[in-house]
Order: sequence, then C-alpha cells, then structure tokens
Amino acid sequence: YRTLMAADSAVMVIDAAKGVEAQTRKLFKVCTMRHIPIFTFINKMDRDARSPYDLLDEIEKELGIQTYPMNWPIGSGVDFKGVYDREHSSIITFTGNGNAREATATEVDLSDASLENTLGENLYQTLRDDVELLDGAGYDFDLEKVQSGKLSPVFFGSALTNFGVEPFLESFLKMTSSPLPRQTAEGTI
Repeated sequence: YRTLMAADSAVMVIDAAKGVEAQTRKLFKVCTMRHIPIFTFINKMDRDARSPYDLLDEIEKELGIQTYPMNWPIGSGVDFKGVYDREHSSIITFTGNGNAREATATEVDLSDASLENTLGENLYQTLRDDVELLDGAGYDFDLEKVQSGKLSPVFFGSALTNFGVEPFLESFLKMTSSPLPRQTAEGTI
C-alpha cells in the first residue's frame, strides 16, 4: 500500500484463468482513491483462459473502471496463436519453441491472404468478428481518461514466454505521464 501511495502509474496483472483476485481488489481501491492511471496486462494466454470478454466485463464491474483492449487475443491455451494489435491493425503471431518458456513473434497485416491459413478458418473468422465488435461497440480510446484513472488500456500476452510484454511496455512508456515532483524535508526532488 505504501508503494502505491508514491506511484504515478500502476500495472495490474490479471491471470487469464482466475480473473480479478481478492488482493487486486484491495490494491485497486488505493489506485482509484488517488486517480492513478492503471494499465492492465492479462497474463497466461498460452494456458487455458476465460473468455476475454468475460475478463474485461469482470474488471469493469468489480473495479469500476472502463477498459480499452489495445490488443486482442487469438485463441488461448494450446490454441493461442497471438494477438491482434488494434493500433497498427496487425497480427503478432505466437510460436512456442517447445520448452514453453520462449516464444517468437512475427507481425502480419490483418488483410494478408495467408492469415486464414496461419490461424485456421475458425480462429480467423472469430478474430474478424471480435475486431468488428470491439471497433463498433467498445469504448473509444481517450488518453485523458487513461491518465486520470478512468480508462485502463488492456493488453493480452504471456509473461513466461515473453510474448506481448515488449509491446505492452512500449505502450506503457508512451501513455504514462512523467514522474511528478515529490516534497521532502529538504525540498522538492
């Protein structure tokens, strides 16, 4: 709790199978009291996971913050094929190397004709439907809402395989504000 009292932004990591856990709720209250920007990383997509829609709904209902998926998962568990990057309209495909601790990413355009072969017909059609739904019915991205703690950018990935972590961190650095000055007994630092 003390750490959050000094934080200018927070990263909320959600287990894709478990969703919002008790400790997350407690820490989140401190963030909302201070209007701290909250960036969400939904982790462990390479394992069996709940529906991304259910996870976003749970975050919004239980924590009272709007969500904006910055990327969208393509499958989960053994069917996890990667994420769709909404900002760049591209697919970052997931390929495990067999030891379940590393993954490689390859960027492909959503309009690439070979994408249906790469993902399979079912996942490809689901992705197209999901993207259409997100673009038509989801919240609009608003950086001011993010910086005031009213909208949480959401990213999907797998920290264990380091898939999706780098794009998350790059976006976090672009969207978060610079550290604010702090008062000490000697003055401002």
